[in-house]
Amino acid sequence: MHWLRGLFALVAFAFAAQAHAQARELPDFTRLVEDQGAAVVNISTTQAARRVAVPQLPGIEDEEVLEFFRRFIPRQPGPGQRPESRSLGSGFIISADGYILTNAHVVDSADEITVKFTDKREYKAKVIGADKRTDVALIKIEASSLPAVRFGDPTKLKVGEWVVAIGAPFGFENSVTAGIVSAKGRSLPQENFVPFIQTDVAINPGNSGGPLFNMKGEVVGINSQIYSRTGGFMGLSFAIPIDVALDVQRQLKDKGRVSRGRIGVVIQEVNKDLATSFGLDRPRGALVNSIEKGSPADKAGIEATDIITRFDGKAVESSSDLPRIVGATRPGARIELEVWRKGASRALTLTVGELQEERLAARNGPRSQKPQELAANRLGLVVSELSGEQKRELKIGHGLMVNEVRPDARAEVRKGDVLLTLVHRGQHTELRSVEQLNRLLDRMDKSSVITLQVRRGEATAFVTVNGLTDKG
Repeated sequence: MHWLRGLFALVAFAFAAQAHAQARELPDFTRLVEDQGAAVVNISTTQAARRVAVPQLPGIEDEEVLEFFRRFIPRQPGPGQRPESRSLGSGFIISADGYILTNAHVVDSADEITVKFTDKREYKAKVIGADKRTDVALIKIEASSLPAVRFGDPTKLKVGEWVVAIGAPFGFENSVTAGIVSAKGRSLPQENFVPFIQTDVAINPGNSGGPLFNMKGEVVGINSQIYSRTGGFMGLSFAIPIDVALDVQRQLKDKGRVSRGRIGVVIQEVNKDLATSFGLDRPRGALVNSIEKGSPADKAGIEATDIITRFDGKAVESSSDLPRIVGATRPGARIELEVWRKGASRALTLTVGELQEERLAARNGPRSQKPQELAANRLGLVVSELSGEQKRELKIGHGLMVNEVRPDARAEVRKGDVLLTLVHRGQHTELRSVEQLNRLLDRMDKSSVITLQVRRGEATAFVTVNGLTDKG
């Protein structure tokens, strides 16, 4: 019995030791908060009442609206209710002489900005510059010898690593929340220039512009957005990497604005089917749909159907990578890029232009054309050749008009679309006649994967077709 009691005691000791070791592994945020909390500030803004209508946030019962990513600051009230207080957010001191980083949407349209410290001191701030594309703003207060944060390297963050946020959710100043890095390099709707850090740190209205710390007490991001059905925290928070924010603030401080590169292309993602059609080893790169005439891309010899795989020495793994890389490139810089064209890589040289304004492709289709009595092809489409007037109107030299889409159609196109190019096994063929298209389709197996370049209004896109109908 003595040996049995000894065995139980040994097992109990082992469990206790393991529990003690696990307890020691749990993070302790107290030192971080003590050291860095004083550098985090509360930002409130006011705006004088205007006679113009005040935008409202649709009711939370609207599920489609609630699916969108939303800025997490208190919204303006409806018409007829014009209190002076406009928004509440957070920020953090980046230099002892009073420069503070926050979100652009926190200080947008503010007539007066008040910065409040943990010791209850308050200062009026002025906006040095704000960049809506990245949602970064630099503001300044007249003070000295202020506590400033230290910066970390967000590229060294690991998924699963602990991170901490300090801010003022719902006005509760210097609230501390913690979680882990859920993902890196996230692309969000309408946010092409920021590779967001995704975390599960609790972020709510008022946290906007506050810092995201790593366990070394270094700022690695600015808390900017949440994904929510309710307007509150649901476990999906997004932060702007601090290296992106610091590059923006340097330009704001020096010039008051941010210069970004542009090359003048419309692109789309390369999926598995597109990679197969273009003869690419795997899905990667940015597929060029169209090129702006006279743009840097046009002058460099980039062609529609090219797949950009490298830009200025950086790999383009996803189409979302290209706007970030190009945007971060200095306008006027002469760079090399690599494209995949007709089954082979090709190197080109390009001089980067400067982004001036958003250029969005129109979505309206061409004017309806009178259908012609033609047989459907193996795509399930009835097509016809373009007249000279149609070519002049659409400003294209070739293509086939889609007059009818049969119920068994294999291609996701619409009546009024124009088929410009067919890609099969890396070979690109410009479509100029119905007979030519039918001849190409007749030579293919039923299981063939092809890609069509489709013109719709002023926009173009690539559509993949998996398999054809039986030969008639």
